[in-house]
Amino acid sequence: MREAPTNARKAFGDLAPKLAEITDTVLFGDVWEGTELSPRDRSLVTVTALAANYRINELPFHLKKALENGLAKSEIVEAITQTAFYSGWPPAMTALTIARKVFEEAGV
Repeated sequence: MREAPTNARKAFGDLAPKLAEITDTVLFGDVWEGTELSPRDRSLVTVTALAANYRINELPFHLKKALENGLAKSEIVEAITQTAFYSGWPPAMTALTIARKVFEEAGV
């Protein structure tokens, strides 16, 4: 495992060091570094999946990452709106509430 603390190591590395290592090396070190999708597109897919599946714990991190990866606020809102029709209003409304807070914190 890398020496510099990562988000995974900070969040749960003390409790589950192996899961933190796999998160770092496989998810963010391999999957997120794949060449078939750009980081921007990966963020769009990830935010949409998290919103659709009501993953409120993971959504703030990935909304911030989506902004960093070049998604515009309007694109994120549009993706969440699209999600409402396929995954339901409650997950989309919750995702919008979380997105509003992330946008405010990011100044967008």
